[in-house]
Amino acid sequence: MPSNVEIKATVRDRKYLTQRAQELSGSDGTVVQQMDTFFKVGRGRLKLRDFLDGSGQLIFYERPDMDGPKLSNYSISPTNDPRGLGRVLSDALGQLGQVKKERRLYMVGQTRVHVDCVDGLGDFMELEVVMKENQTTEEGVTIAHQLMQDLGVKNEDLIDGAYMDLLLAKAQQNGR
Repeated sequence: MPSNVEIKATVRDRKYLTQRAQELSGSDGTVVQQMDTFFKVGRGRLKLRDFLDGSGQLIFYERPDMDGPKLSNYSISPTNDPRGLGRVLSDALGQLGQVKKERRLYMVGQTRVHVDCVDGLGDFMELEVVMKENQTTEEGVTIAHQLMQDLGVKNEDLIDGAYMDLLLAKAQQNGR
């Protein structure tokens, strides 16, 4: 199963973060619209990512819910019918909810740097150090820590869990 070391953090200064990501990647990044639907499963997380252009991906992943760099194992299968697949999975498993976001993706070496604007939550960033064969988790963590420093991400900005968790907690807080 492929893996990556990832972190997620709130963004205090989107303009600064975007500028640093552009400098480090040498690109303006790629803008991607995404609607992630999370399903009820016994272990890990299962989400259907709809790119809102007729294509999508079914993604299963497992990772600990803790802040800071963490190893995530995942499996991905592409689909050309995300809406139809979403209906079938919703009927079979039930939905936890949906996350809609605009993502700007930058590649810095072997790391995907995401600058996300999440509907209902605000601005976040994710680092995904895509692990190479025979690369240790410690090497991935070192790369993540260095990029955090290069991007100006502070430890107190780190969050655990997924955007879905934050949206569910917010809804519960608001009495829904």
